[in-house]
Amino acid sequence: MINPFSKLGISDDVVNAVKELGFENPTPIQEQSIPVLLEGSNDFVGLAQTGTGKTAAFGLPLLELIDFKSNKPQALILCPTRELCLQIANDIKNFSKNTPNAHVVAVYGGANIMQQLREIRNGVQIVVATPGRMLDIIGRKAIDFTNVKYVVLDEADEMLNMGFQEDINDILSTTPDDKKTWLFSATMPPEVRRIARNYMENPVELTMGTKNTGNVNIEHEYYIVRARDKYAALKRIVDFNPEIFAVVFCKTKLDTQDVAEHLIKDGYNADSLHGDLSQQQRDKVMQRFRDRNMQLLIATDVAARGIDVNNVTHVINYSLPDEIESYTHRSGRTGRAGKTGISICIVNSKEIGKIRQIERIIGKQFTKAELPTGFDVCEKQLFALVHKVHNVEVNTEQIDQYIPRIMDEFAELTKEDVIKRFASLEFNRFLEYYKNAPDLNASADDRGDRGERGERGARSFNNSDYTRLFINVGSVDDFTRGDLLGFVCNNGKISGKAVGKIDLKGVYSFIEVENATVDSLFTNFKGITFNGREVRIEKTAEGDTRGSSEGGERKRSFGGGGDRRREGGGGFGGGERRSGGGDRRSSGGGSGRREGGNSGGGFRDFSGRNREDRGGNAGGRREGNGGGERRRRS
Repeated sequence: MINPFSKLGISDDVVNAVKELGFENPTPIQEQSIPVLLEGSNDFVGLAQTGTGKTAAFGLPLLELIDFKSNKPQALILCPTRELCLQIANDIKNFSKNTPNAHVVAVYGGANIMQQLREIRNGVQIVVATPGRMLDIIGRKAIDFTNVKYVVLDEADEMLNMGFQEDINDILSTTPDDKKTWLFSATMPPEVRRIARNYMENPVELTMGTKNTGNVNIEHEYYIVRARDKYAALKRIVDFNPEIFAVVFCKTKLDTQDVAEHLIKDGYNADSLHGDLSQQQRDKVMQRFRDRNMQLLIATDVAARGIDVNNVTHVINYSLPDEIESYTHRSGRTGRAGKTGISICIVNSKEIGKIRQIERIIGKQFTKAELPTGFDVCEKQLFALVHKVHNVEVNTEQIDQYIPRIMDEFAELTKEDVIKRFASLEFNRFLEYYKNAPDLNASADDRGDRGERGERGARSFNNSDYTRLFINVGSVDDFTRGDLLGFVCNNGKISGKAVGKIDLKGVYSFIEVENATVDSLFTNFKGITFNGREVRIEKTAEGDTRGSSEGGERKRSFGGGGDRRREGGGGFGGGERRSGGGDRRSSGGGSGRREGGNSGGGFRDFSGRNREDRGGNAGGRREGNGGGERRRRS
């Protein structure tokens, strides 16, 4: 029987590699696009949702069209984020495992540029890159694109949303005029249409489904709650879905940290992903999530772009995105590769209008759902436990040797007693938490809601009840805030609920703990070491603000908004600052980007993190030491 990929024109070596990866049949986008791209004579625009197999749709034809006897770059793939860059490069390497002399290089910020330059010098046919690092390498005159025949712009709408249009122009100007350009995108805003018009000649356009629509395998739900109840609503949704494996989207980095930190303290297996993490820390968090050693990944839009993890059951929008089109990309983290998924929005009454806008854009109607009662949650958890016990695989050979002692232990208990006690062992915390659980549902016309104010308040703390402590470990030790929380709780033998704010720095950190636990914490930390050095915990001096939000690290913008970007001279408000009806992107000549920097990735904001710096008159490009792409252009 002829393999379906062979029928599309893919060679046996590549088909065998694809089969080994477990792919039996092409997805609709692959089935439609591969024959067209194999001709190699047309520009191409492919519109399909995230998770529909776009990487193979362009990767497999490239492997058929490239001359692997030559070690010069013949294909350039541009994508918006490091994670997506690595994913595409790894996929194409896997597809080409049986192809002799095939070389693929991933070029992205946050990694050692010298290593990337060495790989390029050693010979490469396919370069997968983020725009910022690619421009750095072009600026070093370390790559020659005169032999490039194919340029792929993947997630084109996201690259434009992130402000890469000028960078894309600069990169494409170094490639031959007769190259073929393949553009793949989930949505088709006017900016993407403009790229197609500027860089393509009579492109073949393929749309899977209706333009800008959501994945048909995803159900969309929304819950209306008061803003102050958002965190409690999130917990209730998670508790009502015992097998949940989800990405939770927040608007800002600080929200992701706060929500993840409170979830960890409340006993959930969670961690945050945002632009302040170094590449090593990001890789560590993502590996835990891919291995399903983490149940909830709390992320910003920027950090989560390009995440390709199978079997994500839910996407939860703790905050709606500022850009309505971004909802399509968020929801695309679930329902991948033909599987089903659920996208949930937790909104207040003032955000119903945004839900209606999203419905119009994705062409699907949301279901208004009701948050379950405490009784419903307890019932769901109990029977999830019962089903797990009923279906557990018993290793009879190993367990039989312990059965006599177990039976002796339970001798005076009836079967019903054993079942009750066993269920209670796991179940009591839910019974206790939901004993007097209030109804969190709010009506659409609830005018008592104060909107976004207080959204970050997953749980508020009375600072007079807490003592601020210094500890001599930090991000240079590869700690995230979640890691540091676990380290302090495990070694200090205290509950996560006894911990308040955590301020993670480089070689040290600050942590607030309940006054009643301070003495025992000091006692338990005597003699504790980390990486061969003694861990010191001290009370901070009165007025010590080295790591406080009032000191050198300002934690909040005055305008709310998403991952903050500073444009020109325009303040610290959220999003872009508009003046006179248009985008005011620069008041100081030139438009440049600074990505990553010494913190190792993402964008840097005005506090040294997450910042896109437009305006300014410095010339040249500057490479950051710690990995992140860092460029400043006049």
